Amino acid sequence: MRPTTEEELSEMVRGATTPLRIMGGGTRDMGKPVTGAALSTAGLSGITLYEPGALTLVARAGTPLAEVQAALDTEGQRLAFEPMDMRALLGTEGVPRVGGMVAANASGPRRVQAGACRDSLIGVRFVDGTGAVVSNGGRVMKNVTGYDLVKLMAGSWGTLGVLSECSFKLLPVPETVATLLSPPMSVQAAQAVMSAALGTPYEVSGAARALDGHVYLRIEGFARQVAYRCARLRDELGGDWDLLDAPASATQWQTIRDVREFAGQTGDVWRVSLRPSDAADLVARADCPVVMDWGGGLLWMLVPEGVDLRARLGVFQGHATLVRASRAMRASMAVFPPEPAPLAKIAQGLRKKFDPRGVLNPGLMG
Repeated sequence: MRPTTEEELSEMVRGATTPLRIMGGGTRDMGKPVTGAALSTAGLSGITLYEPGALTLVARAGTPLAEVQAALDTEGQRLAFEPMDMRALLGTEGVPRVGGMVAANASGPRRVQAGACRDSLIGVRFVDGTGAVVSNGGRVMKNVTGYDLVKLMAGSWGTLGVLSECSFKLLPVPETVATLLSPPMSVQAAQAVMSAALGTPYEVSGAARALDGHVYLRIEGFARQVAYRCARLRDELGGDWDLLDAPASATQWQTIRDVREFAGQTGDVWRVSLRPSDAADLVARADCPVVMDWGGGLLWMLVPEGVDLRARLGVFQGHATLVRASRAMRASMAVFPPEPAPLAKIAQGLRKKFDPRGVLNPGLMG
């Protein structure tokens, strides 16, 4: 099924008698495998409103991200949250689209400064499990409805509703970008350096440690300011730092954003979010290759196929999500972090409210 209008989407969901497997661009093959009829939102495509002066864009859920980016490029604007492209990591094809990005709450290295996808999302339209069309938010940030469905839909993976349209606030593209590059250092040293850098007034917009131990610190803005801030940050941190120019910076941060160092490597990939101060201890427990982002608050871990990383890590304050694994592995365990009983009860209540028949991606987040 491939609706081309919101009305068609509503009719298809309302008429469903079996589970539906909600699809966007097919690039984010995650979660427990869903058995059901495929419902693609790719036909719901197109930018419906773009007001550069108001830093606002509205696009249908099936709109390719490349189309959005091309429109923003003409006005020197961007989606601040730097959405991750998972194709290299997961070995998938297809076209990344707006709805899938929002459903996954896809966010990149700039989250430490600009927030996640949900923080730039100001409005949504979606079809719930009964076929009803729901609208929440709008074209400005103020929202006084009392029910923040905008935030709720981001990261719901199509289990509460099928997105049909999304509205975003935008930010200008900075004049230039530069990145400080360290010599290789231990996880503990890297975490300390990244935390120190993020605590300075120099507005670091990316702090990551690559697989080989190099630490990358990104600074964006007007050229003279970037040069000044880089020099001051290098002096404050001490040590021998190299400087990457704008083109080299862009390439490196795409590599970090998309976790391309694990692309094509054998093994399962886990995404672990935690307090940065706990990163060194957790990496020692995991005993596996790791890429650090968000100043140590996000760890990408590569383990042998079939290994339950949660069991290896034990109890910690954070969450571990299985991102890449075989279908059999994903079917055999909780892919997304198990929820505490009170939160699980709330989540179950929300699903019953928005999808009482249980037809939208049933079990995907189980």
